[in-house]
Amino acid sequence: MTTWTSDELNRIATTDELEMAPLRGDGTPRTAVPIWVVREGDDLYVRSYRGIDGSWWRTARGSHEGHIRSGGVDKDVTFVEEGDPGLNDRLDNAYRSKYGRYSGTYVEPMVADTARATTLRLVPR
Repeated sequence: MTTWTSDELNRIATTDELEMAPLRGDGTPRTAVPIWVVREGDDLYVRSYRGIDGSWWRTARGSHEGHIRSGGVDKDVTFVEEGDPGLNDRLDNAYRSKYGRYSGTYVEPMVADTARATTLRLVPR
């Protein structure tokens, strides 16, 4: 399994947004959408602001593959669904810490149960 380099982790984790383009069932990429990304240890995670209704998330969950671009890093990735409550608690804290300068209108949906249910770990390919 490929891992992130320290440089890639730092570059992505310090940017506000990540451009996400999950692959459709036929292997073609969706139009990239900007989403928030957080780091926990040596891993990167994303969630759907709209929960399971987020169209990018439904596509990512269906194919488990896509492409990301952020902080000068351009990578194909595998999406791994994560449901560990302890991990999700740490990710909630990461979202609040990184994006706390934004209104609760934006941050609170990212730490709500509906978003926690969409947590995906990004694994470079």
